[in-house]
Amino acid sequence: MQHIYLTTAMYHFVSLPHFKTLREPLLNFCVSKNIKGTLLLADEGINGTVAGSEKSILELLDHLKTDSLFEGHFKNLAHKESWSDKHPFYRMKVKLKKEIVTLGVPGVSPTKIVGQYVKPQDWNAIISDPEVVLIDTRNDYEYAIGTFKNAVNPKTNTFREFPNFIKTHFDPKKHKKVAMFCTGGIRCEKASSYMMSEGFDEVYHLEGGILKYLEEVKPENSLWQGECFVFDQRVAIKHGLEVGDYDQCYACRYPLSADDMQSDKYTPGISCPYCYNKLSQKKLKSLTERQKQVILAKERGMPHIGQTDINNLKEVQTCGK
Repeated sequence: MQHIYLTTAMYHFVSLPHFKTLREPLLNFCVSKNIKGTLLLADEGINGTVAGSEKSILELLDHLKTDSLFEGHFKNLAHKESWSDKHPFYRMKVKLKKEIVTLGVPGVSPTKIVGQYVKPQDWNAIISDPEVVLIDTRNDYEYAIGTFKNAVNPKTNTFREFPNFIKTHFDPKKHKKVAMFCTGGIRCEKASSYMMSEGFDEVYHLEGGILKYLEEVKPENSLWQGECFVFDQRVAIKHGLEVGDYDQCYACRYPLSADDMQSDKYTPGISCPYCYNKLSQKKLKSLTERQKQVILAKERGMPHIGQTDINNLKEVQTCGK
């Protein structure tokens, strides 16, 4: 089947003091082109994932880079692309936020100070240096299915917990060289800004994130171990950006291996070994009813709107992804 919908994930840190005035015209433009998904605007830039026809997405990217409305702020906007035969989103949203990726520390922004960007081809040399401390800036469930060799797991549930992890475990006087990475580059870029502001002098971060590394570095030269969790219907990817072997629990969003799905604690759409007996009766009732609707929709050959909306929400939190 021909892939007719182009999905693009984008983010760009830039000082954008007039971001509130951009919401309405940007939303109107996207709606007029039948583009759907979510874009976040904040004082520090833009972040989001949207999909539409190839023509409409290219028009949006050109609009962001060249229209006088944006005053040239997005002329260097980078993005990632993937294709699908079904539209992955049902609605178009443009949201105003305090941060395009939530760290929760006022004043921290890559537009003010940032670490050193490292190309995927140069990443192995950096993280093979015995003096470099390698930190995975992603959350615990992401780390669980794959990470770089010798990477430190911050054991966080949200990015907001990252600053406390650094303050508790690292000292700029002791840890002279630090390298960080994340899925698409946005979290580690902002984390590098935070660490620089805390007095760490030599801070590196993987430009384009794990996704760019898996796309450009050959498996035989790779220091990546496992699969990379992604915030969309693919769940996880491998080298060459091939779809991985994991599924995902709808109830708690945890990635599930084949073994996890063989567990007697796994019920599709309702629970898995990671959330079994941890959900309220109200939540279980809601999930059970939803799963009935999913099954009915499938039998009728119709999409179920709920799944896509959840993927949409989760994806924009760390896109770029």
